Amino acid sequence: MKPQFVFDAWAILALLQGEEPAASRVKHLLESAERGETEIALCIVNLGEVYYRIGKVRGESEAVSTLTSIQRLAISIVSVTDKMVFSAAELKMHHSISYADAFAVATAAQLGATLVTGDPELVQLTHNIRIEPLTRN
Repeated sequence: MKPQFVFDAWAILALLQGEEPAASRVKHLLESAERGETEIALCIVNLGEVYYRIGKVRGESEAVSTLTSIQRLAISIVSVTDKMVFSAAELKMHHSISYADAFAVATAAQLGATLVTGDPELVQLTHNIRIEPLTRN
């Protein structure tokens, strides 16, 4: 079985903004997925978060371009199910995390994957899922 990873918006934004050393690790995982050595997933909610954040800072046309680029990567986009909605809601109910972040955690839990993030609120949830913490300088 191939190692499975889930990216949250933090990981994708670190890559897009070239924030090291996080960007290099995310790029390495993507290259590994391109070679078929690993599998990477991203919840559609977190992709939406990347889209709106890029749009707010750089404009809608840049957000659309970024979305197209991400969709070309070796990342499986995970749709939201009713079960995931309530799993995310329960996580939000018990932890000080954003609702969008709760979907990243719920996706990792559903897939039995490691969540790749640098978000300090998520890094603390190691009792719920496996987490690979990223850092940026």
